[in-house]
Amino acid sequence: MDTPFAPTSTAAAPAPAGILHPGPASAHLAARAAARIRRSFRQIRTENVFRNALVITGLLLVVLVLGIFLTLVVQSLPSIRLLGLKFLWGKTWNPVKNVYGAFPFLVGTLLSSFLALLISIPFSMAVAVFLGEYQPNGWFSNLLKNAVELIAAVPSVIYGFWALAVLVPLVRRFETRIGVEQPLGVGVFSASLILAVMIIPYAASLGRSMIRMVPSPLKEAAYGLGATRWEVIRSVVLPYTRSGLFAGILLSLGRALGETMAVTMVIGNTSILPKNIFAPGNTMASVIANEFTEADKTVYLSALIELGLALFLVTVVINMIGKKIIDRFTNE
Repeated sequence: MDTPFAPTSTAAAPAPAGILHPGPASAHLAARAAARIRRSFRQIRTENVFRNALVITGLLLVVLVLGIFLTLVVQSLPSIRLLGLKFLWGKTWNPVKNVYGAFPFLVGTLLSSFLALLISIPFSMAVAVFLGEYQPNGWFSNLLKNAVELIAAVPSVIYGFWALAVLVPLVRRFETRIGVEQPLGVGVFSASLILAVMIIPYAASLGRSMIRMVPSPLKEAAYGLGATRWEVIRSVVLPYTRSGLFAGILLSLGRALGETMAVTMVIGNTSILPKNIFAPGNTMASVIANEFTEADKTVYLSALIELGLALFLVTVVINMIGKKIIDRFTNE
């Protein structure tokens, strides 16, 4: 019996499932996949370049600060070798006799700066709360914001001229009324007043920004419980923004510590330890501004640079203390 054979077909067998024949559609998909891969690699390279640029910028800032510090230290070495630590505690500044003591200037700097901070805080917080809560929008709000920004933009020497023409006579009249022994009008109090005006915008602007960032549900929940606006500000807004508000105050203090021209024009410029806030005095910055061009001796010039080093260290210490307080507020 003959064995039957299956007929032979010339048609191609069907391709297994999942395998695509090369064609226009598959080529387009492959091109799109390759483009996505190239774009992903390009994005990764761009991200790496951007990250490296940020790291380099941060390192440059660190190097800049270290460079400033080392320059001050090197230029202060003659004074440091000659005077030692007694430079910080000495109460006499007499370049003629090569006697240099920075204590009166250190006291004048801290006294005028902290007094200016105490005077400015109520005004800064009032402006921040008003613009952040009571009047966030409107023509008056815009006018007040522009005025605050203008206060920060006015040059320091202009404040000095205004203080000499307007503030000093008013302070002299006030000192006469309260019975100050020598009502000069110039002194630590006048310098603190002009400093207070100058540093108001820093705390006010940052405080306003922080108050505007308070989540609305927190305030709405307090209002829903029957709280008044003052109670919401006191119990919700201020506790929520206290780290930012303190950062603004710290920024204001740093501005006050380093101010030069306006303070130089109204503080009295004496090298004697001030007896009270109405007495003339001096700050470390004002002494450097007044006497740097007159320093004709190596030790004299080095002592002035050491004053700058002391001011640098005071600013760093105060900022470190402030950062610790801010971290404590934030962690709480």
